[in-house]
Amino acid sequence: MNQTIQQLKDRKSVRVFTEEPIPAEAVAAILESAVNAPTAGNQQLYTIIHVTEQSLKERLAESCDHQGFIAQAPLVLVFCADCRKWYRAFSEYGCEPRELGVGDLMLAVSDTNIAAQNAVVAAHSLGIGSCYIGDIMENAEVQRDILSLPPYVFPAAMLVFGYPTAQQRERPKPPRADLRHIVHENGYRDMDKDELKQMLSKNAGVREFEEWIQAFCTRKYNSDFSREMTRSVQVFLEDFRK
Repeated sequence: MNQTIQQLKDRKSVRVFTEEPIPAEAVAAILESAVNAPTAGNQQLYTIIHVTEQSLKERLAESCDHQGFIAQAPLVLVFCADCRKWYRAFSEYGCEPRELGVGDLMLAVSDTNIAAQNAVVAAHSLGIGSCYIGDIMENAEVQRDILSLPPYVFPAAMLVFGYPTAQQRERPKPPRADLRHIVHENGYRDMDKDELKQMLSKNAGVREFEEWIQAFCTRKYNSDFSREMTRSVQVFLEDFRK
């Protein structure tokens, strides 16, 4: 197995970092890797906010489900789906663009997350850990205030980076589902109850599957933060429905 594929298999989320700072050249390499990601029509429908002020990191740690490790991360990047800059360029130069719609946002989010994953892979190759923070999509009004986000700019992903502690390096990576459950040939295939259990049983660990899936549904899918994420995304979507 070549080095790149092995690194993709080995990479896992890191939430505890050493105090070692990330060198400027490594930060530059991570950012350069991000902006060289595949992009629709070479539009780069994203803006990356490099959060360097400690006070902003602390506010983000609070607004993103009170996760203190965000404030401790040496590098914090917010990847924003940006439908605004092209629309403004078209308008400024007399192109008479149509109104922005939800499809534009979906395309921008795709562009944005591809760029974010490039940053993750680049960081891992340099021995730098990372963690996606999905909670950046919650508390829309607060995130807009913290990051000065104008209309048509959506915080699709936040990443925190740092050198992992020994415990984090040695921690096992959670198992992924088998390919037979994830890869469907020539079209979508609905799985029956038994196959769904087979696919998810690795996640249950030593717990009884029925007990685990009930607890997971309560903790994740039916949680307050999941409902808040839906509300916040709807707030951002209002920009595109005017």
